[in-house]
Amino acid sequence: MHPRNLHQGRYDFVALCQTFPDLEIFLQPNPAGDQTIDFSDPSAVLCLNRALLAHYYGVAHWMIPAGYLCPPIPGRANYIHYLADLLGNEDDDSSVRVLDIDTGANGIYPIIGSQSYGWTFVATEIDPNAIKTVRAIVELNPCLTKHVRVVRQRDSDAIFRGIIRPSDHFDLTMCNPPFHESAKAAQAVNQRKVRNLGGRSAAKGNATLNFGGQSNELWCRGGEVAFISQMIEESVEFADQVNWFTSLVSQNEHLRVLKSALNRFDAKQVEVINMAQGNKVSRLLAWSFGAQGRIEHTS
Repeated sequence: MHPRNLHQGRYDFVALCQTFPDLEIFLQPNPAGDQTIDFSDPSAVLCLNRALLAHYYGVAHWMIPAGYLCPPIPGRANYIHYLADLLGNEDDDSSVRVLDIDTGANGIYPIIGSQSYGWTFVATEIDPNAIKTVRAIVELNPCLTKHVRVVRQRDSDAIFRGIIRPSDHFDLTMCNPPFHESAKAAQAVNQRKVRNLGGRSAAKGNATLNFGGQSNELWCRGGEVAFISQMIEESVEFADQVNWFTSLVSQNEHLRVLKSALNRFDAKQVEVINMAQGNKVSRLLAWSFGAQGRIEHTS
């Protein structure tokens, strides 16, 4: 876990319930007698997220449509904090401008980034229902209105094209790409995670992952390698308008292919940052076509 991540250790359910009392009905003891929730229960996970966002980020009104991705907030916060390291700036700085690709219906990265560092975000999305939801979240929370603008990507075959205007400049782009190559692959992973979580939902044979997700959030043809490869190819067109392009990479073995693509397109600097959260390690791939200064990173 990044040292500045607010979500270190166990959840403080007492403090969370004081901020968001609705969470109390989902509390139950674990085998050690400590308070927890059933993480296989989508309603409990959704309520936990609402409590976390209210308690730590001042976002009192947050919702997602049924079936959409309910993000694990500690891991999402990790990405934001490592991006701050990439910029070499741990302080609030409203001049930092970030482009969030495929923000989903939850808008989680703009929420955490704006409330942790004061950054401003352009959040893109192709799904009209997701756009409507994120815009409602922004409008209902005054702390977000000056920091987040939601833009629809109308070209399903484009990532940066049609979004970055000639006059735009971004310090960062970020993306949590669809990891899976097919709906079948995504469903298999969902079922395995539910079985591993146990709890009521698994006992009922419910194959819906507690964090949910629509097709465009979970999979695309060719999976993350194809998506990020396209992102790399398009990024060349906007090399002078973006300081750092970044994306999460779920599989370590995919880095070789992606680094090869970056070398082909003559990226001047490439960084791979390992982000640890408990036993899980994810990777942040960052590249730049400018003369960015090299920095040191810790896992």
